[in-house]
Amino acid sequence: NPKFQADNDLRSSIRTGVFRHEPSIDFQSALAASLDGIPDAEVLRRAVVQGRILISHDENSMPGHFRDFLNGGNRSPGVLLVPQGAPVGRVIESILIVWIASEAAEWIDRIAWLPI
Repeated sequence: NPKFQADNDLRSSIRTGVFRHEPSIDFQSALAASLDGIPDAEVLRRAVVQGRILISHDENSMPGHFRDFLNGGNRSPGVLLVPQGAPVGRVIESILIVWIASEAAEWIDRIAWLPI
């Protein structure tokens, strides 16, 4: 199953809601990963080291950082972007669907928007 990393800007209610539905999911908080004040390129690198799909609200700059990261010869477990106004319940459902119905390898070097 895919593993996830919350970006520093991801609303905690999303992670909390995912755990409420599926306590066994591997979804690391930004606090646990020490992401506060870390540039996006380093956030992406840390996600690679831990093999985690990054989930972020940063749909303005993250796509460009992700493209630059890949163009720099790096690989990524993937990025899932969540618009700030997206319905939290649908985002939670989408994360659970990704976790249940896909393999981590399907997300390598991909960026996608939630909810799906």
